[in-house]
Order: sequence, then structure tokens, then C-alpha cells
Amino acid sequence: MKTSSKKKVAKRQIQPESQVATADGKILRVDGLEARMRLLDAALQLFAERGYAKTSTREIAKAANVNISAISYYFADKAGLYRAVFNDPRTNPNVDPAIFEQDGADLRSTLAALICTFTDSLKQGELVQTCMKLHFREMLEPTGLWLEEIDTAIKPSHLAMVKFLCRYLGISKADDDVHRLAISISGLAISLLISGDVIQAIRPALIAKSKAIDAYASRLVDYAIAMCEDEKRRRLTMNSD
Repeated sequence: MKTSSKKKVAKRQIQPESQVATADGKILRVDGLEARMRLLDAALQLFAERGYAKTSTREIAKAANVNISAISYYFADKAGLYRAVFNDPRTNPNVDPAIFEQDGADLRSTLAALICTFTDSLKQGELVQTCMKLHFREMLEPTGLWLEEIDTAIKPSHLAMVKFLCRYLGISKADDDVHRLAISISGLAISLLISGDVIQAIRPALIAKSKAIDAYASRLVDYAIAMCEDEKRRRLTMNSD
């Protein structure tokens, strides 16, 4: 009886370590998490190559080396899997509007948080490039997820950034130039994701390692600050004339 009790205690002690919480709140065993990740990676590759309509769940399950029932278990159905792939935070990071609303946040730290949200995903290597191909395909063969992302993620973060820039520029209401500035700053980092193949062909060392990506991100922050400072000087000059 004592031996049996000890075994039960030991089992209770190691069980939490064998479980992992996923981004969508599910509690999975480690082996279940691995199967889920294999499905995400296999589906990303196939969806990017063939598109949503021409990719079957059977093909995805085979490529991931899991039973096809795992798709319904982890993602409900094909549409749920596609949504999870499209919104995978590893390769499709969303900018949290809260980074622009922190009390006392200065220009450099705020812009660094914005830019690194995008550039850190480059550390996923080929995975992020495949994600870009998926996004391009989604634009050509829309399922509605891209428009949904614009409304629910991109637009709110953009508007929060515009308010932040208004505070920096000392103005109460955003005009077209503030929106241009916000879009241009975000574009500095987004261009790295879009231009991965070009960079690989011209100067691959720029994004070859995590340290190189961090150095690139740091320079992008410098460029973004220069853009903000120039806009501020331009407005001061206009007001003084």
C-alpha cells in the first residue's frame, strides 16, 4: 500500500511537467503539442504551395505524420486549421496597441517594440518566408482572413500608433501626414519580411543570424526616429512661417 501511494504521488508530481498550454488556451500533453506543431508546419507548407481549396486534410495529416482525426481534435476542421496557420504568432505577429499607450514610454523604446515585433519573426528562418507566400496567396485567393486581420489587428494598432505620434508631434488631431508617417514606419520592418528572397540574393548576411537581425532592427529604429524628428521639424518650420 505504501509503495502504491508513493507511485501515485510521483505520478502527480511529474504530470504537470508533461502538459503545455497552447496559445488558444488548450492544455496538451507534450507529445500532443508536438503533433499540433507538426500539423501547423505541414499545413503552412501545403496551403502556401497549393492554396486553401486545393489542399486536403488527408494530405496535411500525411505530411505531418499524424492521424487525420488529430485535425478535428486540435482545430475542429480544415477552416480552423487554416485560421490557426494564418494567425500563427511565430510567423504572423500582431502589434499590441498597448505598446503605444504605456505611461512614460519614450519614442525609441516604443518604436523598438513595434519594429522588433516584426523582425523577431525573421528568426524563424524559412518558416516566415513560407508564411509570406501564404499571405500573398490569401490576397490572390481570399478566404476572408486577410480582411479580418486588417479590421481586428492592423487597424487598431495603426490608430494607436497614430495617437502616439500625435502626442510626440504635439498635435491634437491626426492629419494625412501623420497617417503616412505611421504607415511608413511600420513599412520599414514589414519590408524585411516581404523582401526576404531579395536580401538572400543580394546580402544574405544581413538576416543570416539572430544577432544580425537584431542589428538590422536597431538601425531601423534609428531610421524611424529620424523620420519622426524630420516630421516634427517640418511642422515647426511651417508654423513659424
